[in-house]
Amino acid sequence: MIEAQVSGGYRQALHDGWTLRAATGPQVPAGIADRAVPATVPGCVHTDLLAAGLIDDPYLDDNETGLTWIGRTDWVYETGFHWDGGATDRVDLVCAGLDTVATLTLNGTEIGRTENMHRGYRFDVRSLLRPGGNTLRVRFDSAYTYAEAHRDRLGDRPNAYPEPFHFIRKMACNFGWDWGPTVVTAGIWQEIGLHGWNVARLATVRPVVTVADGTGRVDVHVEIERDTDGPVTVRAEVAGGVVTATIPAGARSTVLTCTVAEPRLWWPHGYGEQARYPLTVTLTDETGGELDTWSRQIGFRSVRLDTTPDAHGSAFTLVVNDLPIFVRGVNWIPDDAFPTRITRDRLAARFAQAVGANINLLRVWGGGRYESEDFYDLADSLGLLVQQDFLFACAAYPEEEPFASEVAAEATEQVVRLASHPSLVLWTGNNENIWGFHDWDWQEPLAGRTWGRGYYLDVLPRIVGELDPTRPYWPGSPWSGQEGVHPNDPAHGTMHIWDVWNDDDYTKYRAYLPRFVAEFGYQAPPAYATLRRSISDDPLAPDSPGMAHHQKAIDGDRKLQRGLDAHLPVPADFDEWHYLTQLNQARAIALGVEHFRSHRPICMGTIVWQLNDCWPVTSWSAIDGDGRRKPLWYALRRSYADRLLTVQPRDGGLALVAVNDSGQPWRAPATVTRLTLAGEPRAGTTLELDVPAYSSVVLALPAELAGPDEPRRELLVAEAGDPAGRALWFFAEDSEIEYPPAGYDTVVEEVDGGQRVHVTARTVLRDLTLYPDRLDPDATVDDALLTVLPGESVTFTVRSPRPLDATALTTRPVLRTVN
Repeated sequence: MIEAQVSGGYRQALHDGWTLRAATGPQVPAGIADRAVPATVPGCVHTDLLAAGLIDDPYLDDNETGLTWIGRTDWVYETGFHWDGGATDRVDLVCAGLDTVATLTLNGTEIGRTENMHRGYRFDVRSLLRPGGNTLRVRFDSAYTYAEAHRDRLGDRPNAYPEPFHFIRKMACNFGWDWGPTVVTAGIWQEIGLHGWNVARLATVRPVVTVADGTGRVDVHVEIERDTDGPVTVRAEVAGGVVTATIPAGARSTVLTCTVAEPRLWWPHGYGEQARYPLTVTLTDETGGELDTWSRQIGFRSVRLDTTPDAHGSAFTLVVNDLPIFVRGVNWIPDDAFPTRITRDRLAARFAQAVGANINLLRVWGGGRYESEDFYDLADSLGLLVQQDFLFACAAYPEEEPFASEVAAEATEQVVRLASHPSLVLWTGNNENIWGFHDWDWQEPLAGRTWGRGYYLDVLPRIVGELDPTRPYWPGSPWSGQEGVHPNDPAHGTMHIWDVWNDDDYTKYRAYLPRFVAEFGYQAPPAYATLRRSISDDPLAPDSPGMAHHQKAIDGDRKLQRGLDAHLPVPADFDEWHYLTQLNQARAIALGVEHFRSHRPICMGTIVWQLNDCWPVTSWSAIDGDGRRKPLWYALRRSYADRLLTVQPRDGGLALVAVNDSGQPWRAPATVTRLTLAGEPRAGTTLELDVPAYSSVVLALPAELAGPDEPRRELLVAEAGDPAGRALWFFAEDSEIEYPPAGYDTVVEEVDGGQRVHVTARTVLRDLTLYPDRLDPDATVDDALLTVLPGESVTFTVRSPRPLDATALTTRPVLRTVN
């Protein structure tokens, strides 16, 4: 089919008629070894075999373990297509993404080889095409065979997992991670097709967008590829203004400068509008005939990092349009281990969840991919800031060939591709590799071999500096700004906090005063409906076979148990374990976020690990692998609110901290009361909040509030009206508090599209949570983790495609509370 046609050119997608077959591999099952399978392009081997009913779903139970042979097999994709002879002098086969080690042949003649999933490729095939029928064949060699051969040739290098992912330019988490399955893919994972053209085409268009003193400027850097040597004209149009330039015979590039007076600025979510302007670039020949065109939406905004030294070390503050931004972020991993299953609608749903939790930044983690155009377009439209890692994670990477050239080519292509997006505010050189070199016992086994330093401190900053000069680059996450300072020093740059999850209680977050926390996280299982869909264990138990397989973290269950032991009653059964581990995750991250935010402006950002999952798994995510919100999501929504009221330990006592990330002053009376669990007041005070925009205030609480008479029977309640809500402080752990058995009354009301569940407390109800997915996997609820005092009422709104049983909706295990 012809997708698009311009004067003298055309596009013909080649997405139909593909078949897939195994080429080699002694472990290939008999029913697959000699069989041609219909293939979907874009797609991959796993999804094609699954669609054909030839493998079990690798996301269910422990099916993943029986499918490792797929990654050790060579595969061949083949299709036939019609070509009408064309009227263009050049015809290129354009491959946006091949995964990964591919040999391409057209009508029996080899046209090229590739070995990088993160690049596109283009081959001149005009001389090989035949009018009528043509055959295109793409053979994918095993990623394992390729990676292990380079490992053996160059010498092994340390990494976090026993897989050779650092010896191939491929999505690292395909080889498994502590939250992901090992599904080593192969396939045509992005668009493929023919591009016919005459005279010249637009090879790259790179707009450099700046704004200063009320004037927007777009320097449009254009490079062309030629088939003939005559002059051509480039035309750029933005905001009604048009600029043209002639590229003379023999030349291949030009720069067009467009100015826009008083452009509307693009702002992050919550700070202003996301104004964007269409930019169109057109290439024409000497007669004015259109040869090629390119179009994007751009935004005018400035971005910089403030790393000024100060009394606390050195800052790490993201500044957009000259306004310091407190980053309320989450880490983003690929939303599916098979990227072609990630649709724009799915991304839009995930982004809506992010915005709904008051998140303003997504960090695209370095073991996944350079994210898609849909991802960045949605981020641009919603005002979600994006930090994009270059793709290096948790390993010492070789800098020899072919990797040095591949990395430079990949980085160049991706920087040019993404530079036009206003949401992209920071490039990061790697995830944890500089830290790993310092602290993970790498130096002795490396024995002087390369490990990636040259990429992070030379190659990548040079490419970003040349091609994307308006956007900051930071060599690593974590990184402290210079090699003479430990890369994870909390006083400088960014840091990761993982000793809490690995070794310590989550209250240790309060021991840190970082400038910016780029990773910290705490685990919990996914939603119950997600577990029941993906795991067939009967009965479910924390250590039943399917649960154990879907826990990829080293000693993960032991660490979950350590957290329960420190804070919560002993679970009586699996249902209680499920609720309490999810609760503990939410409390751990809320404690960390609120502590870090309470130290604004010393700390100016938190990026929670992690927003999402790529399959059903016990992990650090707020949204599970089936897209369901864990209780952590609701906790993030409160802890990341524009206005946060929180009780914090300070100087041996307690303080009320009011954080205002809105653009308006926050002036309100705040009441703080020490109550018994029965709701009887023991002491109280009223404080006047006067918090300027984008700042925080700390108000010490008097001793009669901070010191309880009976720690196991009392709590503090602080309130300052909506939208800040209520802050609580308990003086003892739940396992020690003398709670009464939960007493409450319920009324269930039918409403359009669902039900309202009204709960009136007769006793204190700690962290009241409703799990409607236990009754219907499509049911959702609007709130969670509500602590209700005696005499108070709360309402949950449940959305469900069918009415849910009112009795089941208001009793355990659907309605849960700590007591």
